[in-house]
Amino acid sequence: MELKRVVLAGDRVTGPRRNDLADELAAFANARGGTVVLGVDDATRAVDGIPLGGLDAVERWIHEVCTDSVKPPLDADVYRLELNGADGRPTPVIVVEVPRSLFVHKSPGGYFRRLGSAKREMPVEILARLLQERSQTRMIRFDELPVPRTGPGDPDYALTRRFLSDETAETGATEEAARKLGLVADDDMAQLTLAGALMCTREPQRWLPHACIQAVSYAGERTDVDYQTDARDIGGPLDAQITEALHFVRRNMLVRAAKVTGRVERPQFSERAVFEALVNAVAHRDYSVAGSRVRLHLFGDRLELYVPGALANTLTPDSLHLRQASRNELIVSLLARCPAPSGVGRMNLMDRRGDGVPVIRRESRMLSGRLPEYTLIDDGELRLVIWAAEPAPNTVDGG
Repeated sequence: MELKRVVLAGDRVTGPRRNDLADELAAFANARGGTVVLGVDDATRAVDGIPLGGLDAVERWIHEVCTDSVKPPLDADVYRLELNGADGRPTPVIVVEVPRSLFVHKSPGGYFRRLGSAKREMPVEILARLLQERSQTRMIRFDELPVPRTGPGDPDYALTRRFLSDETAETGATEEAARKLGLVADDDMAQLTLAGALMCTREPQRWLPHACIQAVSYAGERTDVDYQTDARDIGGPLDAQITEALHFVRRNMLVRAAKVTGRVERPQFSERAVFEALVNAVAHRDYSVAGSRVRLHLFGDRLELYVPGALANTLTPDSLHLRQASRNELIVSLLARCPAPSGVGRMNLMDRRGDGVPVIRRESRMLSGRLPEYTLIDDGELRLVIWAAEPAPNTVDGG
């Protein structure tokens, strides 16, 4: 929340300054949204209010700031409210509610975002990430951008062929077909796109060292190297990463057997839920965040999955199971053509219906009795916690 004292000269607003208010509003829109209250002194928290005769002028001025001083124009809710002034009497103020925007907004001072109680100008790398996250129509999607230092000899023929028709593969017109699919950039250097490098080379980590899954298993319930039982950095094409990460979980999770009339096995985690979570992680992570890997941690009571990047568009942790949005459309379309490993309940890695999160919720709740938990950390990393099944009476642990 930001508080601003209002100074009027007739019908003209002289304080706060127009450009300062535009910077504050754009900073909120570029972050998670926020509220500006006009008529309250920020330093003293005193409710000075706005004269009744000046409310219309201030409201018009706010709309002008949102329309003329912020590009693209800002969509904000402006309404009037009464707060108790210093004398205890109701005093009119104006409230401006700024939602998190679908776009990145520029104000007179530049590109700002709100961090804590202050606005900060965005460095170039942060601005580039935000532009990609907000998926502005004038921007090329990040997974379609060329990867430097790649060239015509880098794609693996067997990996590329699975995305081509039999006729194309037989005629040898693979490069042109790869361009049409978005695997190769449309330039004279025939560089691979990000999606092409991640799906059509055996070791994309040569150019993208952060595009891997860091998997660790712990014997206890906390991160402690002394209790680390297994660890692996999982690389290779994205579909291979998903399969290998699922094998890692299968290898390290407990399977309990109940001693009833017959042996009934109860896994620690739902393999279907883990599979869906891994697919979503590699498909929707932000590959522009260099140095950040997908992290998979197994504990005695839970599985944690950390995915680099903020949520796409206006998704929130609470709306993930209700809405669908893709950050990497090309990667998603390629994964939808790849076969899924056995035992996960589907033919291909993705079905593009947006059922992943609902499946994770349903499967996890059936097994553990608890819904999984999604948390956005510092607006830059998504954490998923899947709770382990509680041991039933008369059970023994197995591998």
